[in-house]
Amino acid sequence: MLSGGIDSTTTVAIAKAEGFQVYALSFRYGQRHVMELLAAQNIAAQFCVAAHDIIDIDLRRFGGSALTDNIAVPKNRPKGEMSGSIPVTYVPARNTIFLAFSLAWAEVLGSFDIFLGVNAIDYSGYPDCRPEYIEAFERMGRLATKVGTEGDGVLKVHTPLIRLSKKEIIQKGLSLGVDYSFTTSCYDPSPRGEACGKCDSCQLRLDGFRAVGIRDPIRYAG
Repeated sequence: MLSGGIDSTTTVAIAKAEGFQVYALSFRYGQRHVMELLAAQNIAAQFCVAAHDIIDIDLRRFGGSALTDNIAVPKNRPKGEMSGSIPVTYVPARNTIFLAFSLAWAEVLGSFDIFLGVNAIDYSGYPDCRPEYIEAFERMGRLATKVGTEGDGVLKVHTPLIRLSKKEIIQKGLSLGVDYSFTTSCYDPSPRGEACGKCDSCQLRLDGFRAVGIRDPIRYAG
């Protein structure tokens, strides 16, 4: 699952380093930061993935999120507030929907391995980024699929970043040669694609690069 951000890009690098043939899946779901798909395409090309597909799902039909509805994206929130409650940037059931598509494609490919760049430390309070959620989906996938019940392998949802800080994620990516200038993280970028530097995602990203001691290579507004 490739969004074009730091976490999913680092996850692709890890999967490649572990010897997996990578099939990348991205989603055009009505997100206000749809330019992340251009980043995902560039990253997929950079890593020479076996295939990269973009699925169209219009979650604007349901709304309920600052990413898919006419709701302001929170800016300049203290870090402690980010994980205190589920923010308005949470998209209802998004990871469940995305994982279901990933599960379907994996089954067709004959794959038992799904890689997901969720993180339970710097995760902005999203409930579908927690280890217990991933474990529950994995169990469901083993029960709900033909390959899970009749296949010769065991479905595994790999979450190599789930217990890493943003600093550790960036360090891991750099050690694998990831060029983070291709990535984007902003929830509310400018029309020219510049990151706002103020939303939760931008703040977590900037904190990570500061902790590593290097400059974030992407462009910011202002």
